[in-house]
Amino acid sequence: MRKCKETADGRAYPDEVAKWGLFELRLEGPASGNPFVEVELVARFESEDRAFETRGFYDGEGRYAIRFMPDREGTWTFKTRSNRDGLDGQGGSFSCVAAAAGNHGPVRVAQRFHFAYSDGTRYLPFGTTCYAWTHQGADLQEVTLRTLASSPFNKIRMCVFPKYYDYNRDEPELFPFEGSLEKGWDYKRFVPAYFRNLEKRITELGHLGIEADLILFHPYDHWGFATMGPEADGLYLRYLIARLAAYRNVWWALANEYDLMKGKSIEDWERLAGIVENDDPYGHLRSIHNCMGFYDHAKSWITHCSIQRQDVYKTAEYTDEWRTKYGKPVVIDECAYEGDINWGWGNITAQELVRRCWEGYVRGGYVGHGETFLDPNDVLWWSKGGRLRGESPARIAFLRKIAGEGPSEGMTPISFGWSSWDLPCGGKEGEYYLFYFGFNRPRFRDFSLPADGEFMCDIIDTWNMIVSRLEDSYSGGFRIELPGEQYIALRLRRTTIPGPHSFPPSLSWA
Repeated sequence: MRKCKETADGRAYPDEVAKWGLFELRLEGPASGNPFVEVELVARFESEDRAFETRGFYDGEGRYAIRFMPDREGTWTFKTRSNRDGLDGQGGSFSCVAAAAGNHGPVRVAQRFHFAYSDGTRYLPFGTTCYAWTHQGADLQEVTLRTLASSPFNKIRMCVFPKYYDYNRDEPELFPFEGSLEKGWDYKRFVPAYFRNLEKRITELGHLGIEADLILFHPYDHWGFATMGPEADGLYLRYLIARLAAYRNVWWALANEYDLMKGKSIEDWERLAGIVENDDPYGHLRSIHNCMGFYDHAKSWITHCSIQRQDVYKTAEYTDEWRTKYGKPVVIDECAYEGDINWGWGNITAQELVRRCWEGYVRGGYVGHGETFLDPNDVLWWSKGGRLRGESPARIAFLRKIAGEGPSEGMTPISFGWSSWDLPCGGKEGEYYLFYFGFNRPRFRDFSLPADGEFMCDIIDTWNMIVSRLEDSYSGGFRIELPGEQYIALRLRRTTIPGPHSFPPSLSWA
């Protein structure tokens, strides 16, 4: 925003906004009664043949706002509708200019199983989990942001509601509704300061290039937010979407471990999903996450699979099967965490977490990170954020670099028949092959690739983060000598492709 128009009747809005930026119209209106539910406010935005309608919201103390994310350069006009005279029929215009460097727009599904930003730039999700980081004190939130700034993570799973669970028994400073645990909550009166802090952190994540995967409901609660009832659930979702949908780096995760919320049926989840889908004019990514039994990820409102492991030992190994079953991107948001706490989901080694990340990537999916190391102050990254202590983030950064050098359309699982039973491979047939040996440690392996081209070979030590280029080129059937160590990958890239195009040895990653 470079300039702001202000009028005598209390309106304020920018006259210029970048593409996929945040336009905000501020209005003054009634503060009496309960404006959160009694005042209706909608605006229609138009530019040539493009038109959007978006809800406004009450921001407290007689202030109202309508937010909009323009997706086309040029002149946009707007006009409000309201059941209050002072808010109804307010119009104006603004210019949408080119997006700034680094602003690629919202993330969308691309190539069926992968992701890209709205401008076509490839997006490779390398996520982490910090459920309750925005419910901590301001100082700890700042530490978390600084940690994220130097991490490889470009997506973060985080709860809108506070969380109450092991290692997270603190009461937050702010709550989303007026009231208290002792006296009860007024689900028809929101606390704007609570949501302003969330917006501030989403904005800061956006500056770091990190997508905010917002968990809308979860079962880890002792305040009653998990059992508010249908009316309150709907009011909450509509208010939240009105405030947040115009942020380009927002994803909607309908629930974390939906199947532990026994008070909600599948019909309830479908109804809530309909609210999210209908009220979000921009079509942000949508998912729902399981504890034990999967939701039906084939549902049309679900854009990608958000998966928690169901097997104590295996999860990433099923990635290619889930791709086939659901026909959508597979994001394993929780495969267990690097750490040393009492629970089995939170005490795997860094080597095993990194192995699962590689296994999922080679099979055409994406595996998320988490960290749960015991701390005298119960500041565990998975819940409260703070600082990372584990060994996996550096290796995940290395994987992210390797992934950025892979096929631009994403990884596709590749089968070599019976010889693939112990060696997953992904890439692009005839051009790029990435094999991952995991905890196996062979001293050699025989390969058979197309004989009409030559391939250069890299042996990748995924734990020590070393890429060793072999001097020879390879074609047809051949043998590769291997180091006999665990966590080795082998990459074969064709030096030329039949036709006028050369295969690039490296691609930048976003």
